[in-house]
Amino acid sequence: MTTARKTTTVFLTILCGLLLAIVGLTQRWPMWTWTTLAVLLLVVPPAAFRIASLRRGSIPVSFEEQLTAPAVERTECHVSRVALPSHWDDYNFVFSATVRWCLLESPGNDPVLNPAGLAVEAVLNRARAVTERREPGRASLVQHELSGVLSRMHPDATGHLQAMAENVSLTLLERDQERLDRLAEVRKDKAVWEHQRKYEQSKRQYLGEDVLKDTGSAVVWWLAKHDEHVEKTVADLPLLAQLTSAANDTDVPERLQRLVSQQPDERIASEFMEAVPAPAAQERTAADHLAGFFDAMGFTEGDDRRAMLAKQISDIITQQNRYETAEDLRRRFDPPAAFTSDNREEPNPGDDDDGQ
Repeated sequence: MTTARKTTTVFLTILCGLLLAIVGLTQRWPMWTWTTLAVLLLVVPPAAFRIASLRRGSIPVSFEEQLTAPAVERTECHVSRVALPSHWDDYNFVFSATVRWCLLESPGNDPVLNPAGLAVEAVLNRARAVTERREPGRASLVQHELSGVLSRMHPDATGHLQAMAENVSLTLLERDQERLDRLAEVRKDKAVWEHQRKYEQSKRQYLGEDVLKDTGSAVVWWLAKHDEHVEKTVADLPLLAQLTSAANDTDVPERLQRLVSQQPDERIASEFMEAVPAPAAQERTAADHLAGFFDAMGFTEGDDRRAMLAKQISDIITQQNRYETAEDLRRRFDPPAAFTSDNREEPNPGDDDDGQ
């Protein structure tokens, strides 16, 4: 500060002297004026700066300490693929992050030789407190939760430093993720199957305990569906009586025997089956479709051409590695072992020997 003040004083003195010299030469001042100006230039500037420095005073001690205070030291290290427990046994999260810390004033005189170890331990303890309460199927959600929990500086258990973590990554082992995906699929399939089973149970209970509990309940149910055709409901009494008796495993009541003895109309039966929900039809197999093809071609049951064609088709399917379908065709149509070109079985060599 003193050197800068002296430099400024000299510079201003020289500048003022040059200005006054230019003015004096142009105005043609007398000689005594030059002597007075020289004295003033040498005395006035130093005195002015001296007075200004006395008014400012010295710099406060606290300000000097702030200027000379050392910067806070902060360092970091990276941890990779650390196993952290989840809420499920044998399913661990894989944790990676960048750990940052800053040293604090030690409460004692013991020095910190490995601050990175203390910082990593503090961060892992905070992360474990979160992951051990979370299910492994929510790894991405827990990762964002950890990013928020570990984003703030917190002192470690010893009080030597504060630590935090950033660039947090939380995943599962690939094998564990595949297992969880399979378990999820099984749970979904089980839920669908449970709903289907409950639906079928409810439908059976509704039909057995309500609709077909007795003939009167069946008639009321049928009349509610055909309330505009009372005569039609009366005509359907034989079918309703038979269905009710079959559903309850009992005989038809005597008062309805006369009606049941009459042949029920097929149209009524079909309408009743349409009104009552039925389970889905069984899927047709390849053998069923082949049988329909033979029927359409006019190859009726017992026709040798059915067995011959079935054998040839089963051989072709076997070459396509569809062994189960080929075996199903053989069982269905029971073809002979081999055929000649004129569609007859090849003779057994043993038969020729016997004939001779």
